[in-house]
Amino acid sequence: MTELTFTELRETLAFTVEDAADILGVSPKTVYRWEKGEIVPKKAYLSILQSMVEQRRSARKSRSDFKFIDLFAGIGGMRKGFEVAGGKCVFTSEWDKYAQKTYRANFPDDHPIAGDITQIDASDIPSHDVLLAGFPCQPFSIAGVSKKNALGRAHGFMDKAQGTLFFDVLRILKYHRPAAFLLENVKNLISHNKGDTFRTIIGALENELGYKISTRVVDGKGYTPQHRERIYIVGFREEVGFDINKVKFKDSKLGPKLESILHDPSEAPEIHYTLPDDTKGSNRNSVINDKYTLTDNLWAYLQAYAAKHKAKGNGFGYGLNTPDQTSRTLSARYYKDGSEILIAQDGLNPRRLTPRECARLMGFDSGRSPEMVIPVSDTRAYQQFGNSVVVPVIETIAMAMRPSILGLLALERLPTFEAAE
Repeated sequence: MTELTFTELRETLAFTVEDAADILGVSPKTVYRWEKGEIVPKKAYLSILQSMVEQRRSARKSRSDFKFIDLFAGIGGMRKGFEVAGGKCVFTSEWDKYAQKTYRANFPDDHPIAGDITQIDASDIPSHDVLLAGFPCQPFSIAGVSKKNALGRAHGFMDKAQGTLFFDVLRILKYHRPAAFLLENVKNLISHNKGDTFRTIIGALENELGYKISTRVVDGKGYTPQHRERIYIVGFREEVGFDINKVKFKDSKLGPKLESILHDPSEAPEIHYTLPDDTKGSNRNSVINDKYTLTDNLWAYLQAYAAKHKAKGNGFGYGLNTPDQTSRTLSARYYKDGSEILIAQDGLNPRRLTPRECARLMGFDSGRSPEMVIPVSDTRAYQQFGNSVVVPVIETIAMAMRPSILGLLALERLPTFEAAE
């Protein structure tokens, strides 16, 4: 594993400057000088923090305080966040074989990955305490509802959701009644179909299944240098006082910039993404593979396309970024031309992000060292990261939910006594 800098270690441990100073027995002024590069910290100080990071990672892997299932799992972003909070995944469903490949590479020696959730009976899913699902958004057909009206039959929110993938979330919740759940979707879910889709979802969860719901749109920009708004729906089977609107997320205005995830020349070469920098005379240095730089034809096309729409008063066009900026949202179509996030290069056409940089942009890699295995082609990797979640946002939600989850489980495990006759 590549050694982390002092600042990276401190941030991984979520220590303030004052925390680090107190633990290491130095003044906050000294810590500030370390971070500014004015002086170099002794290796002993780095070793102390590195040891704490390793201990925390080991503890996260070993502890298991509650069980969860991972539906529409993608490449495991939601799972990663809930494992940090002490959860153990007992069931995974993901239909795409390429996403399965990435998931399995990063969560090896585990339970089998189930495929199409619509073909899986709820009774075949292990019991669990928490359900996670980044379900796809589909239009809810009114055909079935209209037919029931014509026949004079009553219908409810669950009936209205029939034929959608959200219905599979509902039927599993109804069968297993887990203590809690977290659902994730695009922000536009709220306004989809004039708000009817969102009303149907909340109505089914609250009115028909009886869960206590809170929802919130969160921008991942406070954690990674990307504007990425998503709607999160949290539910608890009983009233526990949890409200996601009270969760403290990092300020999106103070988030990191692209320089924090972009390739650094001092990184060791990584096959496919970077190559040895022969000019440095060391196999530790590397440069971005030329294949990520846009061709003259593609760059000319994107500029002409942007100019055409600008003349019409539209906002369509590419997003050209420098390291001190925050990017647009990474989408699943990024593999086509990379237009939403292009990185400016001196004397060259702009370039796409590499898949490794995308892993960092989504929070899968917490530092410069490659933590995530990417076993698929660039095209598949771009699609997978574009469809994923910002991992540290999920971690924040999971850690906030954890006390309520454990509290509810503990309450339900208390023995009950029948009143004496």
